[in-house]
Amino acid sequence: VQLVESGGGSVQAGGSLRLSCVASGSIFSVLSMAWYRQAPGKERELVARISPFGTSTNYSDSVKGRFTISRDNAKKTVYLEITNPKPEDTAVYYCWAGIRDASRRRGDYWGRGTQVTVSS
Repeated sequence: VQLVESGGGSVQAGGSLRLSCVASGSIFSVLSMAWYRQAPGKERELVARISPFGTSTNYSDSVKGRFTISRDNAKKTVYLEITNPKPEDTAVYYCWAGIRDASRRRGDYWGRGTQVTVSS
């Protein structure tokens, strides 16, 4: 099982960007999914989380109203829509998912991260 992020890059403050993360491998089911980020010299923090069927989401206070998390279960993909980014949103963004593999074992999986750089 692996998670692969895409969509990172450089964006100007006030612009927009969409991150994607695809889960692949011997998967029975994908449970909750989330995006975390880690800025230089800081700890990794939760940005947004979405429930297994997308009926519930929660966000950190710093991104609420600007970021939107969504998912497409048919594609085993989670998205993070970033609007009105600020320079303080600059970080490596990581995808996380709770996954039951083909043997029904539950595990926590992480992607390798994608860099988002916001310029003023």
